[in-house]
Amino acid sequence: MPHQQDRSNAADTATPHSTAVQKQPYAGQRIALVGGASRLGKAVALTLAELGADIAVAGRNQHTLDEVAARAPGRTTTYTVDISDTDSIRRFGDSVGALDHLVYTVSMHATGRLFDLTDTDIERSVDAKVLGPLRIVRATLPSIAPRGSFTFFSGQAAWRPTPGGIVTATVNGALAVAVKAMALELAPIRVNAIAPGVVDSGALDSLGDRKAQILSEVAERNPVGRVGNPEDIVPAVLMLLSNTYITGSVLHVDGGGSLR
Repeated sequence: MPHQQDRSNAADTATPHSTAVQKQPYAGQRIALVGGASRLGKAVALTLAELGADIAVAGRNQHTLDEVAARAPGRTTTYTVDISDTDSIRRFGDSVGALDHLVYTVSMHATGRLFDLTDTDIERSVDAKVLGPLRIVRATLPSIAPRGSFTFFSGQAAWRPTPGGIVTATVNGALAVAVKAMALELAPIRVNAIAPGVVDSGALDSLGDRKAQILSEVAERNPVGRVGNPEDIVPAVLMLLSNTYITGSVLHVDGGGSLR
């Protein structure tokens, strides 16, 4: 795991080697990012690469995967994976090789009142947030180090459901419960989740002019007075990867949004 130096006398005892370890605490580790070509996944992947990790980035679009690889040359291996396709996930598990950790950021929104949604809308969301994580764990568990970890993404909607968000609330809640069960079944491998609030990660771009209005309303309601961005989430991921005493937990990074 990342080396941690005693801060009380770090300035007096630092050596060129210890300084290098501090700057690249994930050197020698290999970490998979499933959904790593999304804006959020990309932010996590590139930060880990900067901190010394070798990254295995998986997603549906090879072009966007190549963009990540171009920004972390020599540290990135890419894999085309369709999370709704069990054969695709199996091939990923067979080929990815040894891993220290896996971070899963895949999400598929199904926003709207229940009777306005099609079965396909619902199934895509369930694939991304419920079946996908279970399939990924099943496929990659033999590759994960005995003291490694899985980190998933739930969401604020499970704790603060709203009209038109029944499917989103359901799948995020299911994933949060699954994380606790997996932490017990897979121990000593750790399993955790992050539950972000509203994050300007590009997921709302398709709303056009409504996006600005929605973000403004959320910022006004949030205790911290703003919405999140991917850079708010990355430190939470790093903490769950490095803290070996956390498992079965859901970390809320939502600006206090779940309180109101």
